[in-house]
Amino acid sequence: MNTTKNISKINHLTLVHSGEDFFYRLERFISNAKTEIHIQTYIFENDSIGKKIIKKLKEAASRNVKVYILLDGFGSFSFPEKTINELKKNGINIRFFSPFFSANTIYLGRRLHHKIIVIDSEIVLIGGINIAEKYLGTPTKLAWLDYAIEIIDSKIAQSVRKLCMAIYYRKKRVDQQKIASIYNQFDETTVKILQNDWLKRKSEISTAYIKSIRNAKEEIIIVGSYFLPGRRLINALKKSSKNKVKIKLILSGVSDVPMARRASCYLYAKLLRLSIEIYEWDKSILHGKTAVVDRKWTTIGSFNLNNLSSFASIEMNVGINSEEFSKEFLLHLDEIMAQSKRITPESLKIANGIFTQFMNWISYWLTRTIEIIITYLPHKRFIKLY
Repeated sequence: MNTTKNISKINHLTLVHSGEDFFYRLERFISNAKTEIHIQTYIFENDSIGKKIIKKLKEAASRNVKVYILLDGFGSFSFPEKTINELKKNGINIRFFSPFFSANTIYLGRRLHHKIIVIDSEIVLIGGINIAEKYLGTPTKLAWLDYAIEIIDSKIAQSVRKLCMAIYYRKKRVDQQKIASIYNQFDETTVKILQNDWLKRKSEISTAYIKSIRNAKEEIIIVGSYFLPGRRLINALKKSSKNKVKIKLILSGVSDVPMARRASCYLYAKLLRLSIEIYEWDKSILHGKTAVVDRKWTTIGSFNLNNLSSFASIEMNVGINSEEFSKEFLLHLDEIMAQSKRITPESLKIANGIFTQFMNWISYWLTRTIEIIITYLPHKRFIKLY
């Protein structure tokens, strides 16, 4: 299956896949930038794709384009200091969000997890795709399965740009009237930017998930990497299941964090008892975070369905109300499920020996404990938000 073709495009809105689709667009947007570029991402690798993007950014800076790069101090910990100095010499603004090492301590808590690119206050890319060659893939290895949304709209782009500036310059007080609700209407399509930053009392993504799942009438499809939902989401899924809503989960068959996958597997028996269909994508690493509810509401972004995204990270998703967009995206998700492994009570019983069950149990509670520790740390350091 060619996952980069026939992607839904409605007016100013386009679904983008990881792989050539995403990086071709990113390189082209940087090359055509005239005034300003914002990149805020969790991971920026200094590998082949990272070096290609860095070269494009240097070229943009030489055209007097203002460039701002904000990298997470933990996710991009390995980004070379030599490259940072080169970028600064080229007039590029770059810094780390919450450096992993500070003058007096190691900082674990609050993380910059969103992936945002804003070009000339006109174009926005928002999703779950980091800048790394593993998201590009090779002729023999599929790219990590992930998604982004391209929005060409000055109203949304200008508001997201203001938000990026506020985060980059550590503004603790922002004009909420200008950025609290970022949305636009295109014919029968409504696009809304959803934010999650629990320490700043923003829980738009988690609230939208809970509300949409609880109010679902017909069908819920969730693509979830690092799927470890909290109590509220589990209860929402239970409610929809009791209301005879058809629920399908596309989860990781292979993962870059094996313990997180085992923790998810611990929940399979409970989910299957709720008549939830489970599909494991094992053709590549599944890194996508998206959902489609009732063939009308779609969300795509950086938000994982676990407590780290809910309480310890800065996240951004796009919420789309559009039957046409959802219909096109569901055709793709049907292909993904057709190529995935269906988990049934029978297959789960065969696969889950005593040792596997024990390892899944250990992984679940260890992962939960780590989440509690990490989500607690930002609360203890709330005075120094960045």
